[in-house]
Amino acid sequence: MDFDLTAEQRRRVRHIRDAAGRLPRPEPGEPAGRDIWQAAGECGITGLCLPEEHGGGGCGALDTALGLEAFCAGGADTGFAFAIAAHLLACGTALAEHAHEPVRADLLHGLSSGRTIAANAMTEDEAGSDVGRLATTALPDGDSYVINGVKSFVSNGPLADVLVTYAVTAPAAGFLGLSAFAVPAGSPGLRIGPPLAKAGLDGCAAARVEFTECRVPRGYLMGAEGQGSAVFQASMTWERACLPAIYLGTMEAQLHRCVTHARERRQFGRRIGDFQAVSHRLATMKQRLESSRLLLYRACWQLDQGSADAGAAAALAKVAVAESAVANGVDALQVFGAKGYLAGEGVGDRLRDVVPMHIFSGTTDIQREIIAKGMGL
Repeated sequence: MDFDLTAEQRRRVRHIRDAAGRLPRPEPGEPAGRDIWQAAGECGITGLCLPEEHGGGGCGALDTALGLEAFCAGGADTGFAFAIAAHLLACGTALAEHAHEPVRADLLHGLSSGRTIAANAMTEDEAGSDVGRLATTALPDGDSYVINGVKSFVSNGPLADVLVTYAVTAPAAGFLGLSAFAVPAGSPGLRIGPPLAKAGLDGCAAARVEFTECRVPRGYLMGAEGQGSAVFQASMTWERACLPAIYLGTMEAQLHRCVTHARERRQFGRRIGDFQAVSHRLATMKQRLESSRLLLYRACWQLDQGSADAGAAAALAKVAVAESAVANGVDALQVFGAKGYLAGEGVGDRLRDVVPMHIFSGTTDIQREIIAKGMGL
Protein backbone atom coordinates (compact mmCIF):
# COMPACT_ATOMS: atom_id res chain seq x y z
CA MET A 1 0.00 0.00 0.00
CA ASP A 2 1.61 3.26 -1.17
CA PHE A 3 0.27 6.53 0.26
CA ASP A 4 2.68 8.79 -1.67
CA LEU A 5 1.51 10.85 -4.63
CA THR A 6 3.26 10.33 -7.94
CA ALA A 7 5.39 13.10 -9.42
CA GLU A 8 2.59 13.87 -11.90
CA GLN A 9 -0.02 14.04 -9.13
CA ARG A 10 2.19 16.38 -7.08
CA ARG A 11 2.74 18.59 -10.13
CA ARG A 12 -1.00 18.81 -10.88
CA VAL A 13 -1.91 19.47 -7.23
CA ARG A 14 0.72 22.22 -6.98
CA HIS A 15 -0.45 23.81 -10.23
CA ILE A 16 -4.13 23.89 -9.20
CA ARG A 17 -3.34 25.06 -5.69
CA ASP A 18 -1.21 27.93 -6.95
CA ALA A 19 -3.77 28.88 -9.60
CA ALA A 20 -6.61 28.86 -7.05
CA GLY A 21 -4.78 31.47 -5.00
CA ARG A 22 -4.67 33.81 -7.99
CA LEU A 23 -8.32 33.42 -9.02
CA PRO A 24 -10.67 36.35 -8.49
CA ARG A 25 -13.24 35.59 -5.79
CA PRO A 26 -17.00 36.15 -6.11
CA GLU A 27 -18.34 39.29 -4.48
CA PRO A 28 -19.65 38.59 -0.95
CA GLY A 29 -23.11 37.04 -1.16
CA GLU A 30 -22.90 36.73 -4.94
CA PRO A 31 -22.36 33.72 -7.22
CA ALA A 32 -19.23 33.44 -9.34
CA GLY A 33 -19.65 35.12 -12.71
CA ARG A 34 -18.62 33.78 -16.09
CA ASP A 35 -15.26 35.58 -15.93
CA ILE A 36 -14.35 33.54 -12.84
CA TRP A 37 -15.59 30.33 -14.46
CA GLN A 38 -13.38 30.92 -17.48
CA ALA A 39 -10.38 31.76 -15.29
CA ALA A 40 -10.96 28.48 -13.44
CA GLY A 41 -11.21 26.70 -16.78
CA GLU A 42 -7.77 27.99 -17.76
CA CYS A 43 -6.25 26.28 -14.74
CA GLY A 44 -7.88 22.99 -15.75
CA ILE A 45 -10.29 22.54 -12.85
CA THR A 46 -13.56 22.63 -14.87
CA GLY A 47 -12.56 19.67 -17.04
CA LEU A 48 -10.49 17.53 -14.66
CA CYS A 49 -12.16 14.19 -15.39
CA LEU A 50 -13.43 14.95 -18.90
CA PRO A 51 -11.82 13.26 -21.93
CA GLU A 52 -8.50 14.70 -23.06
CA GLU A 53 -9.60 14.71 -26.71
CA HIS A 54 -12.26 17.24 -25.70
CA GLY A 55 -9.95 19.50 -23.71
CA GLY A 56 -10.35 17.76 -20.37
CA GLY A 57 -7.72 16.43 -18.01
CA GLY A 58 -8.57 12.76 -18.47
CA CYS A 59 -8.28 12.22 -14.72
CA GLY A 60 -9.73 9.31 -12.79
CA ALA A 61 -11.74 9.75 -9.60
CA LEU A 62 -8.74 9.91 -7.24
CA ASP A 63 -6.90 12.50 -9.33
CA THR A 64 -10.10 14.51 -9.69
CA ALA A 65 -10.55 14.49 -5.91
CA LEU A 66 -6.93 15.56 -5.41
CA GLY A 67 -7.52 18.46 -7.80
CA LEU A 68 -10.72 19.61 -6.11
CA GLU A 69 -9.06 19.38 -2.69
CA ALA A 70 -6.09 21.43 -3.90
CA PHE A 71 -8.47 24.01 -5.39
CA CYS A 72 -10.01 24.77 -1.98
CA ALA A 73 -6.79 24.33 -0.03
CA GLY A 74 -5.33 27.01 -2.32
CA GLY A 75 -8.03 29.47 -1.32
CA ALA A 76 -10.89 29.03 -3.80
CA ASP A 77 -14.34 30.04 -2.60
CA THR A 78 -16.18 26.96 -1.28
CA GLY A 79 -19.44 27.86 -3.00
CA PHE A 80 -17.70 28.29 -6.34
CA ALA A 81 -15.86 25.00 -5.86
CA PHE A 82 -19.22 23.35 -5.16
CA ALA A 83 -20.59 24.85 -8.38
CA ILE A 84 -17.67 23.43 -10.37
CA ALA A 85 -18.07 20.02 -8.73
CA ALA A 86 -21.77 19.92 -9.67
CA HIS A 87 -20.91 20.98 -13.23
CA LEU A 88 -18.13 18.42 -13.55
CA LEU A 89 -19.33 15.40 -11.58
CA ALA A 90 -23.14 15.38 -11.81
CA CYS A 91 -23.19 16.65 -15.40
CA GLY A 92 -19.80 16.29 -17.10
CA THR A 93 -19.30 12.61 -16.28
CA ALA A 94 -22.85 11.78 -17.44
CA LEU A 95 -22.46 13.73 -20.69
CA ALA A 96 -19.05 12.19 -21.40
CA GLU A 97 -20.37 8.69 -20.91
CA HIS A 98 -23.91 8.87 -22.30
CA ALA A 99 -24.46 11.88 -24.61
CA HIS A 100 -24.59 11.10 -28.33
CA GLU A 101 -22.45 12.73 -30.99
CA PRO A 102 -22.30 15.50 -32.11
CA VAL A 103 -23.97 16.87 -28.95
CA ARG A 104 -21.34 15.17 -26.78
CA ALA A 105 -18.34 16.71 -28.52
CA ASP A 106 -19.95 20.16 -28.72
CA LEU A 107 -20.72 20.24 -25.00
CA LEU A 108 -17.56 18.64 -23.63
CA HIS A 109 -15.22 21.19 -25.22
CA GLY A 110 -17.19 24.00 -23.61
CA LEU A 111 -17.50 22.26 -20.26
CA SER A 112 -13.76 21.61 -20.12
CA SER A 113 -12.88 25.25 -20.81
CA GLY A 114 -15.46 26.68 -18.38
CA ARG A 115 -17.15 28.55 -21.24
CA THR A 116 -20.15 26.22 -21.08
CA ILE A 117 -21.75 25.78 -17.66
CA ALA A 118 -23.82 22.72 -16.82
CA ALA A 119 -26.58 22.31 -14.24
CA ASN A 120 -28.04 19.12 -12.83
CA ALA A 121 -31.86 19.27 -12.78
CA MET A 122 -33.00 16.18 -10.91
CA THR A 123 -34.60 17.15 -7.58
CA GLU A 124 -38.32 17.94 -7.42
CA ASP A 125 -40.43 19.27 -4.55
CA GLU A 126 -41.89 15.81 -3.91
CA ALA A 127 -38.85 13.82 -5.02
CA GLY A 128 -35.66 14.75 -3.21
CA SER A 129 -33.86 11.60 -2.19
CA ASP A 130 -36.84 9.53 -3.43
CA VAL A 131 -35.92 9.76 -7.11
CA GLY A 132 -38.42 7.04 -7.97
CA ARG A 133 -41.26 9.55 -7.55
CA LEU A 134 -40.33 12.06 -10.25
CA ALA A 135 -43.36 13.80 -11.75
CA THR A 136 -41.59 15.38 -14.74
CA THR A 137 -42.52 13.63 -17.97
CA ALA A 138 -40.98 13.46 -21.44
CA LEU A 139 -43.30 12.18 -24.16
CA PRO A 140 -42.03 11.27 -27.64
CA ASP A 141 -43.49 13.36 -30.45
CA GLY A 142 -42.01 12.84 -33.91
CA ASP A 143 -38.29 13.51 -33.80
CA SER A 144 -38.53 15.22 -30.39
CA TYR A 145 -39.51 14.73 -26.76
CA VAL A 146 -41.89 17.14 -25.05
CA ILE A 147 -40.92 17.73 -21.41
CA ASN A 148 -43.27 19.00 -18.69
CA GLY A 149 -42.46 19.41 -15.01
CA VAL A 150 -40.71 21.50 -12.37
CA LYS A 151 -37.25 20.94 -10.88
CA SER A 152 -36.04 22.53 -7.66
CA PHE A 153 -32.63 23.35 -6.18
CA VAL A 154 -30.91 23.29 -9.58
CA SER A 155 -27.30 24.23 -8.80
CA ASN A 156 -25.79 26.50 -11.48
CA GLY A 157 -29.30 26.94 -12.93
CA PRO A 158 -29.19 30.74 -13.35
CA LEU A 159 -25.90 30.57 -15.29
CA ALA A 160 -26.40 27.28 -17.09
CA ASP A 161 -25.96 26.76 -20.81
CA VAL A 162 -27.13 23.16 -20.61
CA LEU A 163 -29.22 21.27 -18.07
CA VAL A 164 -28.86 17.55 -17.48
CA THR A 165 -32.36 16.55 -16.50
CA TYR A 166 -34.37 13.41 -15.87
CA ALA A 167 -37.97 12.68 -16.82
CA VAL A 168 -40.38 9.77 -16.91
CA THR A 169 -40.81 8.39 -20.43
CA ALA A 170 -42.62 5.16 -19.48
CA PRO A 171 -44.63 5.50 -16.22
CA ALA A 172 -45.49 1.80 -16.02
CA ALA A 173 -41.84 0.72 -16.28
CA GLY A 174 -40.80 1.98 -12.84
CA PHE A 175 -36.97 2.09 -12.49
CA LEU A 176 -36.66 1.50 -16.25
CA GLY A 177 -39.11 4.24 -17.13
CA LEU A 178 -36.78 7.16 -16.45
CA SER A 179 -34.70 8.83 -19.18
CA ALA A 180 -31.93 11.45 -19.16
CA PHE A 181 -31.69 14.50 -21.39
CA ALA A 182 -29.22 17.30 -22.12
CA VAL A 183 -31.44 20.34 -22.56
CA PRO A 184 -29.98 23.59 -23.99
CA ALA A 185 -30.81 26.54 -21.73
CA GLY A 186 -32.45 28.48 -24.58
CA SER A 187 -34.96 25.77 -25.44
CA PRO A 188 -38.55 27.02 -25.97
CA GLY A 189 -40.71 26.18 -22.96
CA LEU A 190 -37.79 26.15 -20.51
CA ARG A 191 -37.95 28.79 -17.78
CA ILE A 192 -35.13 29.23 -15.27
CA GLY A 193 -36.16 31.09 -12.14
CA PRO A 194 -34.17 33.74 -10.24
CA PRO A 195 -31.35 32.67 -7.88
CA LEU A 196 -32.65 31.18 -4.62
CA ALA A 197 -31.70 32.96 -1.40
CA LYS A 198 -29.62 30.37 0.49
CA ALA A 199 -27.96 30.27 3.90
CA GLY A 200 -24.53 29.49 2.42
CA LEU A 201 -22.56 28.39 -0.64
CA ASP A 202 -23.18 31.84 -2.11
CA GLY A 203 -20.64 31.28 -4.89
CA CYS A 204 -23.03 28.77 -6.47
CA ALA A 205 -26.33 30.08 -7.80
CA ALA A 206 -29.32 27.73 -7.62
CA ALA A 207 -32.82 28.09 -9.04
CA ARG A 208 -36.12 26.41 -9.81
CA VAL A 209 -36.56 25.30 -13.41
CA GLU A 210 -39.88 24.82 -15.20
CA PHE A 211 -40.42 22.78 -18.35
CA THR A 212 -43.69 23.68 -20.12
CA GLU A 213 -44.22 21.83 -23.40
CA CYS A 214 -40.44 22.06 -23.76
CA ARG A 215 -39.53 20.36 -27.04
CA VAL A 216 -36.10 18.68 -27.12
CA PRO A 217 -34.70 16.93 -30.23
CA ARG A 218 -34.16 13.16 -29.83
CA GLY A 219 -30.44 13.78 -30.28
CA TYR A 220 -30.37 15.25 -26.77
CA LEU A 221 -31.49 11.98 -25.18
CA MET A 222 -28.59 10.57 -23.10
CA GLY A 223 -28.03 6.86 -23.48
CA ALA A 224 -31.08 4.88 -24.48
CA GLU A 225 -34.65 5.59 -23.47
CA GLY A 226 -35.18 4.10 -19.99
CA GLN A 227 -31.53 4.34 -18.90
CA GLY A 228 -32.01 7.52 -16.87
CA SER A 229 -31.80 5.84 -13.47
CA ALA A 230 -28.51 4.16 -14.39
CA VAL A 231 -27.11 7.45 -15.78
CA PHE A 232 -28.09 9.28 -12.59
CA GLN A 233 -26.74 6.66 -10.18
CA ALA A 234 -23.39 6.57 -11.99
CA SER A 235 -23.08 10.36 -11.85
CA MET A 236 -24.00 10.34 -8.15
CA THR A 237 -21.29 7.80 -7.39
CA TRP A 238 -18.79 10.20 -8.96
CA GLU A 239 -20.25 13.14 -7.08
CA ARG A 240 -20.42 11.39 -3.71
CA ALA A 241 -16.86 10.13 -4.08
CA CYS A 242 -15.17 13.28 -5.38
CA LEU A 243 -17.21 16.32 -4.32
CA PRO A 244 -16.44 15.98 -0.58
CA ALA A 245 -12.80 16.60 -1.51
CA ILE A 246 -13.54 20.31 -1.68
CA TYR A 247 -14.23 20.13 2.07
CA LEU A 248 -10.92 18.37 2.69
CA GLY A 249 -9.25 21.40 1.10
CA THR A 250 -11.41 23.77 3.12
CA MET A 251 -10.59 21.90 6.35
CA GLU A 252 -6.87 21.97 5.56
CA ALA A 253 -6.86 25.73 5.00
CA GLN A 254 -9.02 26.23 8.10
CA LEU A 255 -6.73 24.13 10.29
CA HIS A 256 -3.69 26.07 9.09
CA ARG A 257 -5.38 29.32 10.07
CA CYS A 258 -6.35 27.95 13.48
CA VAL A 259 -2.82 26.70 14.26
CA THR A 260 -1.31 30.04 13.19
CA HIS A 261 -3.82 31.88 15.38
CA ALA A 262 -3.10 29.59 18.34
CA ARG A 263 0.62 30.36 18.01
CA GLU A 264 0.14 34.13 17.81
CA ARG A 265 -2.83 34.91 20.06
CA ARG A 266 -1.80 35.42 23.72
CA GLN A 267 -4.01 35.31 26.81
CA PHE A 268 -3.00 35.20 30.47
CA GLY A 269 0.60 35.83 29.46
CA ARG A 270 1.05 32.89 27.08
CA ARG A 271 0.05 31.64 23.64
CA ILE A 272 -3.43 30.15 23.58
CA GLY A 273 -1.91 27.10 21.86
CA ASP A 274 -0.08 26.39 25.13
CA PHE A 275 -3.43 25.68 26.79
CA GLN A 276 -4.22 21.98 26.54
CA ALA A 277 -7.88 22.76 25.87
CA VAL A 278 -6.83 24.52 22.66
CA SER A 279 -4.03 22.22 21.55
CA HIS A 280 -6.20 19.12 22.02
CA ARG A 281 -9.00 20.77 20.05
CA LEU A 282 -6.57 21.38 17.19
CA ALA A 283 -5.28 17.80 17.43
CA THR A 284 -8.85 16.50 17.15
CA MET A 285 -9.44 18.70 14.10
CA LYS A 286 -6.32 17.21 12.52
CA GLN A 287 -7.47 13.66 13.32
CA ARG A 288 -10.89 14.27 11.74
CA LEU A 289 -9.31 15.71 8.60
CA GLU A 290 -6.80 12.90 8.11
CA SER A 291 -9.25 10.07 8.78
CA SER A 292 -11.81 11.60 6.40
CA ARG A 293 -9.10 12.00 3.77
CA LEU A 294 -8.17 8.33 3.96
CA LEU A 295 -11.79 7.21 3.55
CA LEU A 296 -12.32 9.53 0.61
CA TYR A 297 -9.09 8.55 -1.19
CA ARG A 298 -10.00 4.88 -0.76
CA ALA A 299 -13.51 5.43 -2.16
CA CYS A 300 -12.09 7.22 -5.20
CA TRP A 301 -9.48 4.50 -5.70
CA GLN A 302 -12.23 1.87 -5.58
CA LEU A 303 -14.23 3.82 -8.18
CA ASP A 304 -11.16 3.93 -10.42
CA GLN A 305 -10.74 0.16 -10.00
CA GLY A 306 -14.36 -0.46 -10.98
CA SER A 307 -15.08 -2.03 -7.60
CA ALA A 308 -18.67 -3.07 -6.91
CA ASP A 309 -18.18 -1.62 -3.40
CA ALA A 310 -17.39 1.89 -4.67
CA GLY A 311 -20.90 3.19 -3.94
CA ALA A 312 -20.85 2.09 -0.31
CA ALA A 313 -17.27 3.34 0.10
CA ALA A 314 -18.31 6.74 -1.28
CA ALA A 315 -21.23 6.83 1.17
CA LEU A 316 -18.87 6.11 4.08
CA ALA A 317 -16.51 8.86 2.94
CA LYS A 318 -19.29 11.39 2.43
CA VAL A 319 -20.67 10.84 5.94
CA ALA A 320 -17.20 11.10 7.47
CA VAL A 321 -16.30 14.29 5.62
CA ALA A 322 -19.66 15.91 6.40
CA GLU A 323 -19.41 15.19 10.13
CA SER A 324 -15.76 16.24 10.28
CA ALA A 325 -16.31 19.45 8.33
CA VAL A 326 -19.16 20.61 10.57
CA ALA A 327 -17.36 19.62 13.79
CA ASN A 328 -14.15 21.33 12.65
CA GLY A 329 -16.13 24.42 11.68
CA VAL A 330 -17.56 24.68 15.20
CA ASP A 331 -14.11 24.09 16.75
CA ALA A 332 -12.55 26.74 14.51
CA LEU A 333 -15.14 29.20 15.75
CA GLN A 334 -14.22 28.30 19.33
CA VAL A 335 -10.50 28.81 18.65
CA PHE A 336 -11.07 32.27 17.16
CA GLY A 337 -13.68 33.32 19.74
CA ALA A 338 -15.78 36.42 19.01
CA LYS A 339 -13.52 37.40 16.12
CA GLY A 340 -14.47 34.22 14.32
CA TYR A 341 -18.14 35.16 14.47
CA LEU A 342 -17.61 38.40 12.56
CA ALA A 343 -18.86 38.43 8.99
CA GLY A 344 -16.03 38.40 6.48
CA GLU A 345 -13.49 36.79 8.81
CA GLY A 346 -13.85 33.49 6.96
CA VAL A 347 -14.51 31.38 10.05
CA GLY A 348 -18.23 31.59 10.83
CA ASP A 349 -18.89 32.17 7.13
CA ARG A 350 -17.26 28.84 6.26
CA LEU A 351 -19.45 27.04 8.79
CA ARG A 352 -22.50 28.08 6.75
CA ASP A 353 -20.89 26.48 3.70
CA VAL A 354 -20.22 23.09 5.29
CA VAL A 355 -23.66 22.41 6.83
CA PRO A 356 -25.30 21.55 3.45
CA MET A 357 -22.76 18.74 3.08
CA HIS A 358 -25.24 16.74 5.16
CA ILE A 359 -27.98 17.38 2.57
CA PHE A 360 -26.82 17.46 -1.06
CA SER A 361 -26.03 14.43 -3.23
CA GLY A 362 -28.18 12.33 -0.91
CA THR A 363 -28.57 13.21 2.75
CA THR A 364 -26.40 11.70 5.46
CA ASP A 365 -29.38 9.53 6.40
CA ILE A 366 -29.54 8.19 2.84
CA GLN A 367 -25.78 7.49 2.92
CA ARG A 368 -26.25 5.45 6.09
CA GLU A 369 -28.98 3.47 4.28
CA ILE A 370 -26.50 2.70 1.49
CA ILE A 371 -23.87 1.67 4.04
CA ALA A 372 -26.37 -0.57 5.85
CA LYS A 373 -27.44 -2.25 2.60
CA GLY A 374 -23.76 -2.87 1.86
CA MET A 375 -23.67 -4.86 5.11
CA GLY A 376 -26.64 -6.97 3.99
CA LEU A 377 -29.22 -5.16 6.15
